[in-house]
Amino acid sequence: MVKRRGWIERLADSTDLQGEAFPGQPLVELYGDRRVLIEHHGGVTEYGREKIQVKVRYGYLCVCGGCLELACMTAEQLVITGRIDSVSIIRRR
Repeated sequence: MVKRRGWIERLADSTDLQGEAFPGQPLVELYGDRRVLIEHHGGVTEYGREKIQVKVRYGYLCVCGGCLELACMTAEQLVITGRIDSVSIIRRR
C-alpha cells in the first residue's frame, strides 16, 4: 500500500529545505535532558508527572520522564521541564 504524502512534505523532499520547518508543522527542540519546547501544538491531551502527551498535526508527541511539568504554554508553543527520558511520535492511523 502506497502512503500519500502532503504537498508540503513532497516540496521539502524535492528541495534543500528538508531541515526547515514549514508553516503549521510542529517544531520540537530538546535542551539536554531537562527541557522540551514544542511549537505549533494542538493542546495537551494527557498530563502527569511521568508522561505529558501533546496533540500535533499528524498525531501526538509523548514526553516521558520524571517530575514533568508544563512550565509555560501559549497558543503557539509550550515548554515541558523535568527529567526527560524520551520524546516519541505517535502517528494517527
